[in-house]
Amino acid sequence: MSALHVVVTGAQGFVGSALVDRLLEYGIRGRPVSKLTVVDIAFPVPPVDPRVEQVAGSIADVEVRARAYATPVDVVFHLASVPGGAAEGNYELGRTINLDATLGLLEDLRDQPHTPRFVFASSVAVYGESLPELIDEQTLPAPALTYGAHKLIGEVLVADATRLGWIQGCSLRLPGVVARPGDGAGLMSAFMSQLFWKLAAGEPITVPVSAAGVAWWISVGACVDNLLHAASVDVERFDARRIYQMPVLRLTIGKVVDALATRFGADPSMLVTYAPDPRVERLFATYPDISTVEAERLGLHHDGTVDQLITRAMSK
Repeated sequence: MSALHVVVTGAQGFVGSALVDRLLEYGIRGRPVSKLTVVDIAFPVPPVDPRVEQVAGSIADVEVRARAYATPVDVVFHLASVPGGAAEGNYELGRTINLDATLGLLEDLRDQPHTPRFVFASSVAVYGESLPELIDEQTLPAPALTYGAHKLIGEVLVADATRLGWIQGCSLRLPGVVARPGDGAGLMSAFMSQLFWKLAAGEPITVPVSAAGVAWWISVGACVDNLLHAASVDVERFDARRIYQMPVLRLTIGKVVDALATRFGADPSMLVTYAPDPRVERLFATYPDISTVEAERLGLHHDGTVDQLITRAMSK
């Protein structure tokens, strides 16, 4: 069984670092990784695994992409992005990374000796604000953020590059992946992860949505499961669009808070203050019912229960 050269953009990020750890330990569907090229703006420490090559710099830089692709590539996981709030605040930066660099990553694969698999991390931001009562796999996107617009365009670019024979591509729409450590600078949805760490530590938190607000949730562990599955599933099983919504748990903020309080012995009435911000509530706490029949048929999955969500969210 031949080993793989895998490229991960955004490898220092929350999902990217968890994916890198899993690739090094388990490979992809039993195939080991012989070389793992990780791309990000900077790397604070050198790699400890000799299979890892760090490529520091912007994916908008042609030379950075050339270094990443210098060895024939088998699989690319494209996770790098400028997130929603940051992209709204700096349109030029958002376009350069989220749109222009995505096209560059695809075009640069035309010269590969064989057709690589390309897994694109899209986002539920493609759906926008005015959502129907049910989201399913035929729901038309209507982005309300530039970030969502760029992700939608990226999906089209991945499908077109597949049609042109440059890649075997697939786009997965990621929901709120938890539990990201830190303050989540630039992420309007940061509160979703902060809830986990604050309640685990017995620290107070002000939440910018109501307890009755409903969000879509997935742990970083289940998210990585799905990314790896998309990189290994038989390409004949993909539909023509090559776009799949990751299955999610649909839970109120209050239910997640209560489950966390039970797990960690916290008193939510003492620790959690709800101070709804209308825009944050509209974008991240008014999610409708969701049906992901085709994605589940493909083999993608969510965490199953809120308790399993907590367990997997807090351990990569």
